[in-house]
Amino acid sequence: MPKKRRKKSKNYFTQETEDYIVKYNNTGDSEIRSKIYEEHIHYPFFKLTQNIIHTFKFYHTEVANLEHLQHEIITFLLSKMHLFDPTRGAKAYSYFGTIVKRWLILYNTKNYNKKIKKVEVDVLTGEKSDYTYNIGDNPVRTDLDKYIDIFVKHVSDNIFELFPKKNDAQIADAILELFRKREDLEVFNKKALYIYIREIVDVKTPKITKIAGRLHDIFKKQYIFYLENGYTKF
Repeated sequence: MPKKRRKKSKNYFTQETEDYIVKYNNTGDSEIRSKIYEEHIHYPFFKLTQNIIHTFKFYHTEVANLEHLQHEIITFLLSKMHLFDPTRGAKAYSYFGTIVKRWLILYNTKNYNKKIKKVEVDVLTGEKSDYTYNIGDNPVRTDLDKYIDIFVKHVSDNIFELFPKKNDAQIADAILELFRKREDLEVFNKKALYIYIREIVDVKTPKITKIAGRLHDIFKKQYIFYLENGYTKF
């Protein structure tokens, strides 16, 4: 009787993969890290990104070859690798799979909704504003735009005084990052912005809302003064 050919295992991301990720994070030797990554992490990351793209049909891309897209995602995963902490209960497969899905949701939303042309500033400030940033535009700087720059600088320079708790300061800085990059943002709704913030700092949505509310209080009070007087007085 001829022997049956054994099927190749589909378990590409195993406990061993997670163990090597932990080992990668715990060594500062660049050569050892490079070897661990090439031999034990790159392929699981490659298969993870590939499977998620095809399973959830994330096909609204700007690249002709999906492997180029996978390379972008894997590069992003590498930048997040040091944040993985197995003591917090999450498994590496689930942790990195969630990051990949969030990244692709943002990426596909941007490409699918090109017809939506604006990001409302009130998503984070809580105020209605007719100031928008259009895709491909080079918007004229308005009083609001100038004030945002002053606001972001003030809060950034005094972030630990305004938010003494380290975690609160990290959340505030993540929100400010949206303001810093506002001219590069394309199509984002409120949910996408929250996902974007959670990619920078891993916290629950209610915590983000709380810190955003405190930033809004500072923003609104000083903005009214700025409009009335033409300068700020933080």
